[in-house]
Amino acid sequence: MEQTSIFTPFLGMLMLTLIVWAYMYVKRLSWLSANNVDPQDLSTPDKLVKVIPEEINNPANNLKNLFELPVLFYALCLYLYVTQQVDTIFLTAAYVFFVFRAIHSVVQCTFNKVVVRFSVYAISSLALWVMVIRAAL
Repeated sequence: MEQTSIFTPFLGMLMLTLIVWAYMYVKRLSWLSANNVDPQDLSTPDKLVKVIPEEINNPANNLKNLFELPVLFYALCLYLYVTQQVDTIFLTAAYVFFVFRAIHSVVQCTFNKVVVRFSVYAISSLALWVMVIRAAL
């Protein structure tokens, strides 16, 4: 198997993070402009949460999530590449992680149904933990 194939879901996660980041700012800045909010009213995270409605802030919460388990995913992908362990099982699990994290982002950034969001989060997490345990063995 081509070892560099692990970088497709790796780069997919990076692009997902970029898309969520851009979406967060478009949604947030549009709302702030439409509601004539003084930027100084948002000088701390606590103040921001009090001013911006939850549905406008959901992409920011998702962006924070993209710096939790995905950080382990990035490190593991690099580890697998360096140690030449990329195989079909790791690659499939990496794609499952990426696809379900993308679905998680769509859910959290739009309709934010917790049961759906948790379900796709659980599937992506399971794929990652399978990768971690398998790499450790």
